[in-house]
Amino acid sequence: MPSVRPLPQEWHDGEKYMHSLLRVPEGENPTSRGLSSYGSYLVHRSPLLALGILDCEGRPWTTILGGESAFMRPLGPSIVGIRTLAAPRFDPVLELLLLDIQGGGADKQANDGRIVSGLPIDLATRNRVKLSGRLVPGRLAFEAHGNDDSVGKIQLMINVESSLGMRLLLSILNGGNLTMKGNCPKYLNKKLIIPDLPKPVMIADSLPLPEEALRLLAKADMFFISSSNHDAAMGTNHRGGPPGFVRVLNNDSSSTSLIFPEYSGNRLYQTLGNLQVYPKAGLVVPDFDTQGVLYLTGTTEIIVGKAAAALLPRSNLVVQINVTAARFVQQGLAFRGLPRELSPYNPSVRFLPSEHASLDVRTAYDATVYAKLLEKDLISPSIARFRFSVSDVKAAGKYNPGQYVALGFEDELGMGYSHMRDDDPKSLNDDYVRTFTVSSSRGNDLPDDQFEITVRNVGVVTDFLFRQQVRAGLEVPLKGFGGSFALPITTGEIVPFVAGGIGITPLLAQAADLKLDLLRLFWVVNVRDINLVIDTFQRHPSLAHFTRIFLSGINESTSKETKEELQKVEHFGAHLVIRRILSSDITVARDLSPTWYLCTGTALRKSLLEWLSRKKVVYEDFNY
Repeated sequence: MPSVRPLPQEWHDGEKYMHSLLRVPEGENPTSRGLSSYGSYLVHRSPLLALGILDCEGRPWTTILGGESAFMRPLGPSIVGIRTLAAPRFDPVLELLLLDIQGGGADKQANDGRIVSGLPIDLATRNRVKLSGRLVPGRLAFEAHGNDDSVGKIQLMINVESSLGMRLLLSILNGGNLTMKGNCPKYLNKKLIIPDLPKPVMIADSLPLPEEALRLLAKADMFFISSSNHDAAMGTNHRGGPPGFVRVLNNDSSSTSLIFPEYSGNRLYQTLGNLQVYPKAGLVVPDFDTQGVLYLTGTTEIIVGKAAAALLPRSNLVVQINVTAARFVQQGLAFRGLPRELSPYNPSVRFLPSEHASLDVRTAYDATVYAKLLEKDLISPSIARFRFSVSDVKAAGKYNPGQYVALGFEDELGMGYSHMRDDDPKSLNDDYVRTFTVSSSRGNDLPDDQFEITVRNVGVVTDFLFRQQVRAGLEVPLKGFGGSFALPITTGEIVPFVAGGIGITPLLAQAADLKLDLLRLFWVVNVRDINLVIDTFQRHPSLAHFTRIFLSGINESTSKETKEELQKVEHFGAHLVIRRILSSDITVARDLSPTWYLCTGTALRKSLLEWLSRKKVVYEDFNY
């Protein structure tokens, strides 16, 4: 059943400062008090947990636990139980917890329940949930693995005081491009996590960082970071990018400093808000290949504008970590990670001015593939179809029906750094990368090096596309294809699909290859989009016979031309209903698969999820 969202939290002073500094429009804090129902679901499904605590000196540290799903379980309202194989020896977080178990912890938090933060995460899907709370006193335990007391089962319980767990949903009604909600996973490369027995060996526990740690940083494409709002609460989050996106500013006997760019994201700035009021952070950098792990803690500096660009060219916002303590442990993790889909959002590495981007340090992200605009077809004043060619099909990879394409418009629309941009404050940290559902299928009147997108004009990027003249030869970087929203019309069951307006686009890419008699389309459309309906049925005439159209926006002032267009729709064979869709239209549907597929705007999807509470529902979700 649909859950009622708990009351949100207020922004704290550090978050408010960052929002003001970066010109973020006022908005509600999406963090919920306690553990949300969706958070409970992700806790159980996630194979990894990044866990952050403060030591007795107030320094944040972070570790990573797990290796397979179900090692975390919701045990009651806002209580999460954890039991998993781990290697406490040399792990700064688990060492502190073992001291608490043994009663030797000098930390005043130990008896009251340590302040902790966590990030359960599934890198195979990019789903994750942020947790903040306290350890439940008396529930810590460690059971050694045979005769080896360096490895064993760690057990703990967390009383979750707040959580933030959201998937990124594709709102097709928002022009066919993705919008970010929750803590943003768009720069994470997918990985399949598999458990493995840790065999921890300390390589170094002092500064400067050893060569092994530097090699890990040079290839790492993600890390986890824990921060604190003084002693009120903690937060743990992820940062991802191309391999080597964390750069080493210096590493000698006098100091060790790292720097990384803050890419465009969800603009919540919760981690940076914590660092603004309490400039200390704990990082953990995993080696998914070897089980190696680098633990770091230090002070932080948030650098913006020209100062950021001077330190790390092409950056508007960077974070510098001045490392005060570190450990590099070989085979310290209880898991490995197998590489899967790369994030198309990841830019090329941003090198320090003192570095030279020689060929031996370039990555796959440096290879640029371009999409060239070939055709523009205006379907209505606000909807158009754009056809592109791909400059290098082998490098870009072939797309499958139901996938998206990520295109970069920064070269066309980016205006460089500007501290104040009152005319468009949202653009201050906009990377101008947009993701669109591919509305064409390969091999059906299109060669392999071409694709189409069908979008609504809703923002700066789509407006730019609508104003393009094909003869101008627009070329933009193609970041990649990804995601999946395929209708499984292969089982013999009749599959129901609900589309809202331009939410029809995933079906357009699949219609030519589907047995349409095994599809039932419920299409909710405003009369202003009637030309999209006509265009769709002209391209896929058989689809009309299995479609019910719920048409709104008809009134006494509807033009004669529009009424003639409605007759065209009926002539195709579609069943036309002149009203909004109702719950009874869904609930009385018979002889359909128990799994429903949705691609709609947020408001309609909310109603549909309520109406279909007893059904399995799959909706557009690319986890970016």
